[in-house]
Amino acid sequence: MNPLRLLLKPSARRFFDEADGLGFSLGKKLHGYLYLRWPYTYIKILSGEHPLVKLLTRGSRWLDRLFPARVDARRKAMKASRNATGIRFADTYHGKVMPTDEAIKLVKIGREVCVTTPESVVPYQLARDIVLKNPDHIVVFDCPCRAARKNPCSPMDVCMVMGEPFASLVLEHNEKRARRVTPDEAVAILKAENARGHVHHAFFKDLALGRFYAICNCCSCCCAAMAAQKNGVGMLASSGYLVQVDEEACVGCGNCVKFCQFGALKARDRKLQIKSARCMGCGACVSKCPKVALSLRSEPTRGLPLLVEEILKSASGGPRT
Repeated sequence: MNPLRLLLKPSARRFFDEADGLGFSLGKKLHGYLYLRWPYTYIKILSGEHPLVKLLTRGSRWLDRLFPARVDARRKAMKASRNATGIRFADTYHGKVMPTDEAIKLVKIGREVCVTTPESVVPYQLARDIVLKNPDHIVVFDCPCRAARKNPCSPMDVCMVMGEPFASLVLEHNEKRARRVTPDEAVAILKAENARGHVHHAFFKDLALGRFYAICNCCSCCCAAMAAQKNGVGMLASSGYLVQVDEEACVGCGNCVKFCQFGALKARDRKLQIKSARCMGCGACVSKCPKVALSLRSEPTRGLPLLVEEILKSASGGPRT
């Protein structure tokens, strides 16, 4: 063992050991460790809320005004890089929308799993594995996206890390902002977030050993991934469902509209209008209808759902080595 690793906490050593087994470069291993070790600083930087990033952004804009050619050169370089690798940012870090029932099944999966989801479920080139080691090890911690905002939504402790080495890595390095929970406690958090109209995302990341590692419960006002999606960076995959309305039962009260995080619903002239292109099939609106007029229907053109029972059927039964 590298003597320097003896200075690390056990969970960090396990992370590096697994990264070694996957052939990660030194830079990628360090990047992944920094992301999981300091998630709050990392997300602040990524979302542009960190003071240093704001300073550098202002400086870059000032230079762009002085030297307009910089802008074109940067765009050409970014385009060339994408063309050369074929990799988009969203391929490295993305979330799969899950209705509450399936998110509950995931946190209660109860067995180790090793499976690669097809692109029809998680439509990205990288980070599609679900490899759960110690799936009952669940840590809930303060949402880094909410922590980066001046006036965040509450409660803060709604992000969940599942399995090892991620759960212990986050807990051991963020003891004041994280705590271990049982699967039943995780279910209670999911149900409470659904009641608030928030969206469950199963997040995958190449730096998190190329696999699923967390369930986040997201609101459009705080979530960096939802902001990126709105600005054209396709970080979020549809659940594979679309909401539908029973027009005879619907009275157009609009109660569901305020709970839609994607702006897909609009009440007009006592009728509900659904903007299908915006709907991600999260189901947050369904339980908010006092007339039980809303439901989810399968929509294969938007991809297939991440179904936990199907994952268990296709799993090899043991973790990847």
